[in-house]
Amino acid sequence: MTVNKAVLYWKKTGKNLKQLLHEPVLLSMITLIGVLLILFIILPLFKIFQLSFEEGGKFTFNIFKNLLAKSYNRRPFVNSMKLGATVSVIGTIIGFLFAYGITRVNIPFKNFFRTVATFPIVSPPFMMALAAILLFGRQGFISNFLLKNSVSFQLYGFGGLLLVETLAYFPTAFLTLFGVLQAIDPAIEDAALDLGASKWKVFKSITLPLATPGIASSFLLVFTQSLADFGNPMILSGNYSILATQAYLRITGMYDLKGGAALALLLLIPSMVAFYLQKYWVSSKSYVTVTGKPSSQRTKADKPAVKVLFLVICTLLTAAIFLFYGMVVIGSFVKIWGADYGFTLNNYQHVFTIGGKFIKDTLTLSAVATPIAGILAMIIAFLVVRKEFPGKKLMEVVSLLSFAVPGTVIGIGYILAFNEKPLLLTGTATIIIILFIFRNMAVGVQTGIAELQQIDPAIEEASTDLGASSSTTFRKITLPLITPAFFSGLAFTFVKCMTAVSAVIFVVSGKWNLITIAILGSVENSDLSQAAAFSIVIIIFILIALAVIQLLVNKIGVRRGVQFS
Repeated sequence: MTVNKAVLYWKKTGKNLKQLLHEPVLLSMITLIGVLLILFIILPLFKIFQLSFEEGGKFTFNIFKNLLAKSYNRRPFVNSMKLGATVSVIGTIIGFLFAYGITRVNIPFKNFFRTVATFPIVSPPFMMALAAILLFGRQGFISNFLLKNSVSFQLYGFGGLLLVETLAYFPTAFLTLFGVLQAIDPAIEDAALDLGASKWKVFKSITLPLATPGIASSFLLVFTQSLADFGNPMILSGNYSILATQAYLRITGMYDLKGGAALALLLLIPSMVAFYLQKYWVSSKSYVTVTGKPSSQRTKADKPAVKVLFLVICTLLTAAIFLFYGMVVIGSFVKIWGADYGFTLNNYQHVFTIGGKFIKDTLTLSAVATPIAGILAMIIAFLVVRKEFPGKKLMEVVSLLSFAVPGTVIGIGYILAFNEKPLLLTGTATIIIILFIFRNMAVGVQTGIAELQQIDPAIEEASTDLGASSSTTFRKITLPLITPAFFSGLAFTFVKCMTAVSAVIFVVSGKWNLITIAILGSVENSDLSQAAAFSIVIIIFILIALAVIQLLVNKIGVRRGVQFS
């Protein structure tokens, strides 16, 4: 049986190759994308493995033995796992309660709560840490002004990181679980209620079990984000060292590139396991409940106590988000936080004059990388879903790889891979743009794949039957049909480019720098008001750019006669 399968596989492979030879444009595209994925995803990771496992031309584990022999090197790994697990549990619980309150409880202001919950997604990842300092630091609004330092907040360390990472990453759990709870057929819950089950019994026996894949997925996604977080620990970790920052400090502070690469690999293992568990294991679990055309009506929890409880939960969380973001806004108009609290616009003047180059560089590099990443993601999605060729599955896996790998690992890999001829890119704008593209295109690939799987391939087959080539069919038929996915990829890529820290901190230079690096520098220099102004400016530019992207994509769709609901 195994031999027969192998024969069939090679026959199918040979047939696919013959078909590709008749479409040189398609073959060239597949080859080019394969080369790019090898160069800018596989090669950097290979360089890290090579540096970490090779000594004197021989394979060895000595670097890991030497590192792990010392407790101060083992501690960051334990700390990272502890923080990631705790943030994941709390973030998933909060996300579930928030999603359940909006989808299953008859509370007011649902759209408002849902919008506010997404605020942390479009802001710099360390903005919460900055807000926490403005609120609970020694000169913080709550700790100093309200409590007169009568309470000592342990902000720097595990407690502070737990607070800011939970607020920063619970939206991931919320959005995942909101979609899962919305997808559950309400007829099943209504049937249980009609048979006499209590609301609690329905929740425990039906809703919660059916939401299990979403809960597991949320936990793993938040865990991956926490492990990869670089900005918040750089600001708030104190003596609570974690792997992401420890690898960076080992390279920049101790000039130990081999040790930093090895620490980065230790971070890579749990991140990759969590990502692929979420991607393949969780997604393979089927909890389909639709058995016909489900009713759009949902039975809402209407008991006053339940409504009040979830309204309080949603209100408190929304108030916390507004408090954190509001403090950053207020802090941006303060002369010198901690010394002179007079009103001023000088911080914004500083941002657009002294910091003008940071803004210009960030916008330029992001604007170049975003459309390239969006188009490349759609091409890869098209090839993976619609074409048959050897290595198709591998192309999909590799295209996701850089998103699964923590930014610290990618950044170290890039300085190793592109720091010498013939690929000497260090210090140039090119290396930052390439990093942006291949780091962030994975979401576009996945949304493109999901969108294409919902489109009848007969539409594209008709185009091919009429004599159009694969490239023409993709350009004139497929791309307009997947415009929503294209927009999602563009939006995600631009946001991530504008707020990137962990990977790009290794490849920025005096000639090309980013606004996020300027914010980190301001915080390290205790210029909290300037850091707040930089953060607000980033958010404003992101919101403007997202609106422009949405407008352009809608115009493209209308011009080509494509209507989207």
